[in-house]
Amino acid sequence: MLYFTQLIYIHPGKEATFHQFEDLALAVLAKHHGKLLLRLRPEPQQLIAGEWETPYEVHLVSFDTEDDFQAFARDQERKQFLHLKEASVSRMVLIRGAML
Repeated sequence: MLYFTQLIYIHPGKEATFHQFEDLALAVLAKHHGKLLLRLRPEPQQLIAGEWETPYEVHLVSFDTEDDFQAFARDQERKQFLHLKEASVSRMVLIRGAML
């Protein structure tokens, strides 16, 4: 099992565009044996310490295999709405991990 954490930062005022992208992307996720384990929207006042600003959302996603993850990344349906991601996301940090 593969785990990915995403810290997602969006452009101010682009929340609706981001939500539209997420609705479409999450529908494609299951097609490739992906699961959304957590989707959090932290508030800036919840930050205790750190050098980075609070992300708009934090996602924890799992895939059964590396091939499943790569198939999701290459999915043609997903690529059709990547323009929504590009218009709304200012940056994203993707962290690969394992359950210990």
